This record gives sequence, structure tokens and C-alpha cells, in this order.
Amino acid sequence: MYNASDLKKGLKIEIDGAPWVITEFDFCKPGKGTALYRCKMKNMISGAGMEKTYRPTDKIEKPNLEEREMIYGYYDGNQYVFSDPNTYEEFPVSEETLGDSKYFLIEESVCNFILFNGEPIEITLPTFIEKEITETEPGARGDTATNVMKPAKIDNGFELQVPLFINQGDIIKIDTRTGTYAERVSKA
Repeated sequence: MYNASDLKKGLKIEIDGAPWVITEFDFCKPGKGTALYRCKMKNMISGAGMEKTYRPTDKIEKPNLEEREMIYGYYDGNQYVFSDPNTYEEFPVSEETLGDSKYFLIEESVCNFILFNGEPIEITLPTFIEKEITETEPGARGDTATNVMKPAKIDNGFELQVPLFINQGDIIKIDTRTGTYAERVSKA
């Protein structure tokens, strides 16, 4: 259990059986009366937001959260299967839970999981991955205007915008947080 005085930005708490993270925090001590702890929070499962005010005597539940490193193994046709490198326990994750992150999974890559009551609610992939461009239009010769982008596809069908100088067969780095082009990887 947390006391109201433990509240701060980034703290994870449990309200009505769901994990919440405090996104904004304000301590207010009016001239008369007791201090107030005002919090803006975000539900870690649904993404919904809410505001709540606590008094110094309030007690707040700690969520049953666990952070673990997992290794991506394979896609079985329905779910993406990760395994714990220590216990080899498998964790199947649905396509809905992963969202667009599924396009950036590479076998044997290490991912960070946050589990709530044993179920994955947040998955953090490596920040950058390398993928080969499988389909893109050739850049127009002489078109050197800055920041001109064109569409390109990687091997799993994900489409992103890349600079004109990127060609089919080039290997690029992709930022997995945003799904955007980061840089071209030089061929050694």
C-alpha cells in the first residue's frame, strides 16, 4: 500500500482492479484545511485518462506489476510467441496487444514486458531495427530538395516514408517507437 505522500509522476497504482500510471502530479496546501494531492492518470490497459484527488490519510493500492525480459520466438498463425530466457516459459501475445509493433519483431530479439497479474499489458521492442527495403520507386535523378520522401515497403508489407536516395534492396534502420525511417545502414 502507498500513502498519499508517496504519489509522484510516473508512479504506477491500482484503482478498481486496473493498473494506472500518474502522468501529472500537483501538491496543493490551501490556507485552511488539509493538503491535497491532485493526479492525472492514464490506464495502462485501455489508455483512458482520469483525474483524482487524494487526501494525506488516503491509502492507495500497489498493482501486481512485473517487468521481464522476453525473447521473441515465432508467429504461430494466431499469436506471437515470446519466451522467458531463464525459465523458457512461453508467452503468447495477440495481434491486438502488439498493434503496429508486430511489423518490427525480429526473431531472437530481446523485448521488455510489463505483466499485470501475469498478463502482458506493455511490450517495449528494441529502439531500432534493421530491415531491407523490398519495394520502392527509384528516386528521380537530380531531385535534391531536402526532406523529400517517398513510400517504401519492408519484407512484411509495412509501408513507411524514406528519403529519395533509398533504393530497393537497401537496408535501413527503423525507429520502432514511431515506425519511421532513421538512417541507411552502410553495406560492409
